[in-house]
Amino acid sequence: MKKEYSGIIVEESLDDNCLMNVLDITKVHISTQKNPKDRWHMYEVSVSENEINFISKHIIGNWYMHFWKSDKNIIAIFKDKVFKFNYDVKDSWKEVLDYGISIGIPVQELDFPINGL
Repeated sequence: MKKEYSGIIVEESLDDNCLMNVLDITKVHISTQKNPKDRWHMYEVSVSENEINFISKHIIGNWYMHFWKSDKNIIAIFKDKVFKFNYDVKDSWKEVLDYGISIGIPVQELDFPINGL
């Protein structure tokens, strides 16, 4: 299976963290809050488009993730919702921004960085 996308998954955004066991993890970062219950566990992954579609079925609440290719094509996923757009073509962001805002995500959090952990 061709793993042409990179992305970051926050473990706390998943309904089942065992999903991480079947993905190709390239880096791990754990945030440094004093209280362990407040920490985020972030994984940079290399994934295929099929894996991205599977992951979208396991996102909880109003979390989202995004994955990118070297040509700056982005796939942003929400719970059972997938958007494709080009990072450099800001007009192509409208649909994903509108959806993210509609479910309560602040616009400043919908920035879709493509540089990993």
